[in-house]
Amino acid sequence: MAVASTGKALGAAKDTEVEFSLIDVAAISWQTDIVLRLRMGTTTRAAMDRHLPKMANELNRLLGEDLGAEDDREVRELIREGTRLIDLTNRPTVETPTFGTFVYLRDIALLTRRLLWIYSQRNGLNAP
Repeated sequence: MAVASTGKALGAAKDTEVEFSLIDVAAISWQTDIVLRLRMGTTTRAAMDRHLPKMANELNRLLGEDLGAEDDREVRELIREGTRLIDLTNRPTVETPTFGTFVYLRDIALLTRRLLWIYSQRNGLNAP
């Protein structure tokens, strides 16, 4: 078990601002690729349901990043749409028809991809 040290090193760590992001551009890009390749006629509802939580989580993480919404009306609109999509009351349930789940999953993947591109551009990363 790792335990934080005390003393000077701890004080130095407090004084140093380290930027750490949990955004893995390649992994999110890969995940959105998989979802966007799903086809309604050949994908089971169970497969869609497996992708939903991960995609919603990735979108939620991107929504927590500084994407420049204060300066860009279009980004603000994308963030509003993302916030609406990840709201639990808007997510598919077991009663949602398969087509509704399919459309929701595509919508969330497309929006995640757009926000990932914005995130990449703002942080000087390779675009997905």
